[in-house]
Amino acid sequence: MSGPRSALLLLDVSLHTEEQGRLAVALGGAVDAAPLVLGEGTVVSVGLTFRLGGEVDGLTFEEERARDGRVLATTRTLLGDFRGGGPYEVWLPPQRMPVGRAHCGVYRMTGRLIDGTGRELAREDHDLRLVHLSGAPTAPA
Repeated sequence: MSGPRSALLLLDVSLHTEEQGRLAVALGGAVDAAPLVLGEGTVVSVGLTFRLGGEVDGLTFEEERARDGRVLATTRTLLGDFRGGGPYEVWLPPQRMPVGRAHCGVYRMTGRLIDGTGRELAREDHDLRLVHLSGAPTAPA
């Protein structure tokens, strides 16, 4: 969620899968929001929609995936430079969710939009439940 001094207003965050289509992420860190459910091995793209109150150089999306309080992975995607205005809609490169029963469970996902100086402009947290699917794709050898 954008802070009062932020030049960025996050309008929408969604996950897109071939199997399930668009899954909306509840904005504002809604604690009572049910976890989004994805099957193991699902290919997911994150969609972001935002407005800018001014120019932002070096806008970067950082995603952190944690389970049981332990950070498992952090990815950073440079989105580029943006003029004030919008709304802008960007899609992040697709990622495949882990495969195997050991990877199933609830993950805490944190997405942050930061500028080129490292200042956090927006942040969203949500839970994601990864479930086992019979006949799920096997992990590459």
